[in-house]
Amino acid sequence: MNARAAECGGSLLMNPPIATWEIRMTITVDRKSLGRGEPLGAAAMAQLFTEARTHHHFRELAVPGTLLREALDLAKMGPTAANQQPLRALFLRSTDAKERLRPALMPGNVEKTMAAPVVAIMGHAVDFYQQLPFLFPHADAKSLFAGNPEFAARSAAQNGTLQVAYFILALRAVGLDAGPMTGFDPAKVEQEFFPDGKIKANVIINIGYGNDAKVFPRGPRFSFDEMATIL
Repeated sequence: MNARAAECGGSLLMNPPIATWEIRMTITVDRKSLGRGEPLGAAAMAQLFTEARTHHHFRELAVPGTLLREALDLAKMGPTAANQQPLRALFLRSTDAKERLRPALMPGNVEKTMAAPVVAIMGHAVDFYQQLPFLFPHADAKSLFAGNPEFAARSAAQNGTLQVAYFILALRAVGLDAGPMTGFDPAKVEQEFFPDGKIKANVIINIGYGNDAKVFPRGPRFSFDEMATIL
């Protein structure tokens, strides 16, 4: 036996034994590396949800266009099916532009809309799938919708509405207030603003800096158990 074999208790080893090392490491895991962020603080939760309100009256303060851009850039990051992003927005700031909207509004929505600093017409593109080769390049999603107008229309409405919700939260995130409403005639809005038929009107949002003194009392909300079941 060679010396190495003798050291190993006399076993006949043709090759040197493999040394085994026990290595202990302390690893600090960044939650972002796992795709999870830290929970928002109470102030942020309040601004986005618990203290945020739907506003019907706004202070006479101009809304910078940069904030509208920032809010939309935030909203577009929310998920949509096959990244289809069907949301289309038209922002009305001038008196003349808002007057064009007046005939489509329900009577109870006219005064507050005409007085809002900005009025956003939120619609969705019915031919969104034309852009899917760019938006969703790793699969042929376009063929799922092309030639199936009913499926395309339903998907555009569902995902466009998702994006409207993202946009409302984004407005709050950048410090603006929102008064979303559906009390209008979509056909009249589309005839006036989207006559080519490629965009369907979905929600109108009045935007500005809300007058907190004129908000309505908060309406009740359902409890978790009234809304949901965990299976």
